[in-house]
Amino acid sequence: MNLRLTWVQPEDLVGHELRQAAEDGRDAHALAARWHEAGGPPAPPTAGASELPRPDLRPLAEELLDSLATLPTPLSGDEPTALPEIQASAAPHDLSPAPGPGAGPDALRDRLHAAWLGRAAGCLLGKPVEKLPLPAIRALARASGNWPLSTWFTARGVPPELLAAHPWNRRSATTSLAENIDGMPEDDDLNYPLLNLLLLKRYGRGFTTADVARLWLDELPAGRTFTAERVAYRNLLDGVEPPLTAVRRNPFREWIGAQIRADVHGWTHPGDPVAAAAQAYRDAALTHTANGVYGAMFVAATLATAATGTADVHRSLAAGLDVIPPRSRLAGAVRLGIASARATPDFDTVVDRLHTELGGYHWVHAVPNAALLAAALTHGDGDFSRSVCAAVSGGWDTDSNGATAGSVAGLLAGHPDRLPERWTTPLKNRLATSVPSFDGIGFDTLADLTHLEAVRP
Repeated sequence: MNLRLTWVQPEDLVGHELRQAAEDGRDAHALAARWHEAGGPPAPPTAGASELPRPDLRPLAEELLDSLATLPTPLSGDEPTALPEIQASAAPHDLSPAPGPGAGPDALRDRLHAAWLGRAAGCLLGKPVEKLPLPAIRALARASGNWPLSTWFTARGVPPELLAAHPWNRRSATTSLAENIDGMPEDDDLNYPLLNLLLLKRYGRGFTTADVARLWLDELPAGRTFTAERVAYRNLLDGVEPPLTAVRRNPFREWIGAQIRADVHGWTHPGDPVAAAAQAYRDAALTHTANGVYGAMFVAATLATAATGTADVHRSLAAGLDVIPPRSRLAGAVRLGIASARATPDFDTVVDRLHTELGGYHWVHAVPNAALLAAALTHGDGDFSRSVCAAVSGGWDTDSNGATAGSVAGLLAGHPDRLPERWTTPLKNRLATSVPSFDGIGFDTLADLTHLEAVRP
């Protein structure tokens, strides 16, 4: 019996790499023809592995993956991966740090507490509908009278035939529907901020990408990694060192994984988006390149600006855009999301436009999700509920977008008591995780730990 191992089996990676080649302009027609003529499957549409393993195709798959990696990428001039080239291309309007947090240390700690709660609530809101197509999300919410989305998803009142046609996310329904929430369940969108707290405690702000790798091998179970993170983990175990871990047989290197790891880098650099982005880069470079890295830098800089307590969401997003290459696809998508939300009050119409323009990307790719995140935050205009609900209601990577929107909107709210109780009370100040020493920790304690890193010299 063949083992169905997600995200790393070569015969499943070829379809994703061919798709990546089409996106970044590489001419892969000859290699694609060899794959299809041999009976090679397309990329798995939603999950990390095909329905049936094809070990007979593995030698050819490995050869094609290596050949695809040698093809020149015409977009590399506009989408560099090396940090000096990114910084030279981005050229932020103002390289000096923005004003830091005012009103004393308690104010920053309160903002960080609200950001942790916001990240958890937004993630939890999106968990039951992760992987579902947009029409299914809308139908399930409408059936329970929850559209436009304004609170947790529920199965109560939803017709059985609709639930059969669009089942909730299998792993999440038992912990993330309104009737089932009992504290914050484990999720990679929360595991990575915990790991980055450990990273800063262990190695300080001067950590290297190799330090990130060491921490993962010490503290992160391989089974809790997905997409680019799992490929990089495999590469480390094969003896591949960073930054080659991000590119060797890794078709997920421009997906959203690095972006969901960026929060702590932004939270701990209030008022200094450039430094936050550079720190996020050193984390992201283990697993991602180009637009995958830009997503992390964009989020870190946005959060660093929001963490000051003096910037609104629009200034924060502008700071995020400032640190990434302006001609990159991710920057263009973010600008599209912002402009669409500003021009159209009806958010469903905004989402439909984004899906029309960017629907060719995989639902976990950084580019469409960054566009949706920027649109949701612009539409929410600083309001917590509107921001997280808009982010989740737009589909694609629902829990990740909800988490990041909640992180930004939580900072902007400034205090846990300013977040509606319907989002915070069910969390019970308790986070489940497999990251050592953190299981069952409270968000208030996490705020204290994050604050220590934010003010550490």
